[in-house]
Amino acid sequence: MKNIINRIEERIPSRFSLSQWLWIATVFSLSLLAIRIINTGRLSYGFLAWNLFLAFVPYFISEWLGSHPQILASRIKLLPLVFIWLLFMPNSFYILTDLFHLNNMSKGDSWYDLTLILSFAWNGILFGILSIYKMEMLLKNAKGKFIAGFIICFVMWLNAFGVYIGRFLRFNSWDIFVNPFSLMSEIVDIIFNPYDYRYIWAMSFCFAFFMAILYYTTKRLSDVFKNS
Repeated sequence: MKNIINRIEERIPSRFSLSQWLWIATVFSLSLLAIRIINTGRLSYGFLAWNLFLAFVPYFISEWLGSHPQILASRIKLLPLVFIWLLFMPNSFYILTDLFHLNNMSKGDSWYDLTLILSFAWNGILFGILSIYKMEMLLKNAKGKFIAGFIICFVMWLNAFGVYIGRFLRFNSWDIFVNPFSLMSEIVDIIFNPYDYRYIWAMSFCFAFFMAILYYTTKRLSDVFKNS
């Protein structure tokens, strides 16, 4: 019996890799969603799975770029990928605003719905942070630390602005292709009439600063854990 236990322990990894933990967290979230759908017979929170998929897209792009460094030497191939990455990047943090839906939950299921939405939001944030980190490393190698840091800060603001456009103006990432004129009209109006849209600008900078805190705090924590 002792030999069997020792063999099992040898086969079980001492710790999971980061990508494995990401998949474990994703499966956990999807399992919670499936259980809720089965118990209630409603697809009330089915949008969470779609939002998480959209958050996964920029993570996939950044990981793919990291494993195909030769693409970085070709602007023709690189620019479309970076454009798509920027287009979908806000979805990683947008999923955090799904917490607004807690206002509609029933009291009996409040703890479960809170866990459900938080788990999806956490996974989305993780995908976003890891994707930005990968892109920052690629930019640092190509353009230097200062330029990479400046671009990442600008990306944070674009994320916040994209979150507002998605949550309150109800535009999606693909509207730039299927509904470009309406989308651009709204964006141009916001940019050239900042006083009329001061709430949007305040919210964008506030949320961008919050995301930057999340990002750089997580980076610092990883350094602390690595050196401990």
